[in-house]
Amino acid sequence: MSQAMKGKVVVITGATSGIGEVAARELADMGARIVLVARDTRRGEAVLAQLRGVDAGAPHSVHNGDLSRLSEMKRLGVDIAAAEPRIDVLINNAGALFGSRQLTEDKWERTFATNHMAYFVLTHGLRDRLIASRARIVNTASSAHKGCSVDFDDLQSAKRYSPLEVYGRSKLCNILFTRELARRWGKEGVTANCLHPGFVASRFAESSGGFISRLIGVGKIFAISPEKGARTLVYMASSPEVAKVSGAYFYQCRPATPSAQARDDAAAARLWADSAKLAGIDA
Repeated sequence: MSQAMKGKVVVITGATSGIGEVAARELADMGARIVLVARDTRRGEAVLAQLRGVDAGAPHSVHNGDLSRLSEMKRLGVDIAAAEPRIDVLINNAGALFGSRQLTEDKWERTFATNHMAYFVLTHGLRDRLIASRARIVNTASSAHKGCSVDFDDLQSAKRYSPLEVYGRSKLCNILFTRELARRWGKEGVTANCLHPGFVASRFAESSGGFISRLIGVGKIFAISPEKGARTLVYMASSPEVAKVSGAYFYQCRPATPSAQARDDAAAARLWADSAKLAGIDA
């Protein structure tokens, strides 16, 4: 696979640790130029240094911003679009789990904002570049979506907050968004797919606090490595085998079947419309 991505530009969020960091390194090793989106400036620069170690001459770059804030989601879209004439792959990978209900400055529940709205808004901010390049969009979802449903009357989880349930619902949103994105942008030559990476031993949920951090910490004893977890992410971003596949959900580099709720096209269309309204986007 060496140099299989030569000349390709890959934008990736959530690349300062875990599977995102591994995917960034491996795609860079294949010849891609990586555009990182990082909340933590120090971690972003550290990963950028790693990538330059792979190829000192490659003009990899990093954009810093908080993907839980609508203003930052939109700014990052504008900044990256201005800096990149073409984008061949967009990997929406940033995600979080919070032990208690928190609201962002936009009055959105933080899990919903970070795990779903950031995917939706950043993707739309890069729309022209993605369509012009007939790009691949890869969204990191999770098997945690199973057993969940979207309550359109309570997208901000004001009525009831359970950390794992809210996280699972956000991952369900990722799959529904992917399906609707594939349907709407497919005619433009863009593909959109999502994946379950497996339960990965990474920094995920370390700062969630309380019981959740302890629970996830114990569970990581049985988790797979970030290198194994990143395999499907790298495969979806680079393999010619899936160049024409769109609207699918993958696990271990193979198509998988998500829950019935994740295959509800009416729910996917409504989530798109509600998300566009929340973000003030004409989508």
